[in-house]
Amino acid sequence: MSNPVGPAEPAPPPPRPESIRIRRGTPAYARINWALFLSGYAVFSQIYCTQPLLPLLAEHFGVGAAESSLALSLTTAFLAISIFVTGALSESIGRKKLMFASLVAAAVLELAAAFAPTWHLLLVVRALEGVALGGAPAVAMAHLAEEIEPAGLGTAMGLYIGGNALGGMAGRVFTGLVAEVADWRMALAVIGGLGLASAIGFLVLLPPSRNFTPRPARPLSAHLATWGRHLANPALALTFTIGFLAMGGFVTTYNYVGFRLAEPPFELGQAAVGSIFVVYLFGILASPIAGRAADRFGRAPVIVGGTALSVLGLLVTLPASLVAVVAGIALLTAGFFAAHAAASGWIGLLARTDLGHASSLYLLAYYLGSSVAGSLGGLPWTHGGWGAVVGFVAALHAAALVAALLLGRITRKS
Repeated sequence: MSNPVGPAEPAPPPPRPESIRIRRGTPAYARINWALFLSGYAVFSQIYCTQPLLPLLAEHFGVGAAESSLALSLTTAFLAISIFVTGALSESIGRKKLMFASLVAAAVLELAAAFAPTWHLLLVVRALEGVALGGAPAVAMAHLAEEIEPAGLGTAMGLYIGGNALGGMAGRVFTGLVAEVADWRMALAVIGGLGLASAIGFLVLLPPSRNFTPRPARPLSAHLATWGRHLANPALALTFTIGFLAMGGFVTTYNYVGFRLAEPPFELGQAAVGSIFVVYLFGILASPIAGRAADRFGRAPVIVGGTALSVLGLLVTLPASLVAVVAGIALLTAGFFAAHAAASGWIGLLARTDLGHASSLYLLAYYLGSSVAGSLGGLPWTHGGWGAVVGFVAALHAAALVAALLLGRITRKS
């Protein structure tokens, strides 16, 4: 029959797939979360697998505590530089392809590090590994901010940070256990093999990007202008500062607590020292909880609370009691990952555009904090012992707490 009113109105065009955000509770939401969880695990397990081995590396290669920390600090320093560059390049190339290539290259280099015959060659390989790893974290935060609806972003970012925490724990615990029954070379080889397996799982699970549109390559001046615009944003600049300070204090604590526990009155073996890092489970639990709390109550209160909890945990480690040290490290870990999850989730909301550039600046500050403070922390340890390390890290956290309070005030006004 003909339409008595007139011709039917044409149906509206279906929404473009790239304009659809992934909603919480859908299968795609679960897949992207699991894929990025594996990515975070692979990156952090390979970054920090040398941390519990620092006393062994110092003994094997005949270097001091501060110099041994270069096996970690060089990785994070070159990772920071790599993230800074790939975060900008990621706007012109595919996200998934870049992340997968990064994970595979890093795992291969981890295997190579296991067979490095000299100290300096080991450092070179670990530095190259930092370069290779940069492609995954530089893209991950921007990818989540692009693909997931705002209501579910905090939870997704918390789960991603939880994967980071699991990787950090596995990298420390597995290497400690394997080094106890075999040696440090086998420990690094195990981490490299698990990194390859994680890369394959990531490739299979990650859904195709819906909202990413590659941009034509831009000149360096355009990238510099974009970075400058983000740095001129007071809220973003404070978020970057929080990442630098919080990560610097966190890594410094973990770098030198192994040396403390290997000495009197504790005198723990390598497996026992490595098992201390099981407290990373508190970070795994705290990250998604903090992400949900940030979605509900705001990110500033979560950052302030997490930083304060880290300071409390640090002070608890002061007595010469193994129970106190473990409890304090657990509190510090939970507080750090809560603050980091909230700060990470804020980047995409504060930046609004050029998320790859904003994420790269945050992660540049984050890993520079790890590299710079992680190595400088060797000086307080050498000259003043654990009490001096606690004072150094407490100062970093106090500055982060001030930055978080200022950030909360700025965002409330705006």
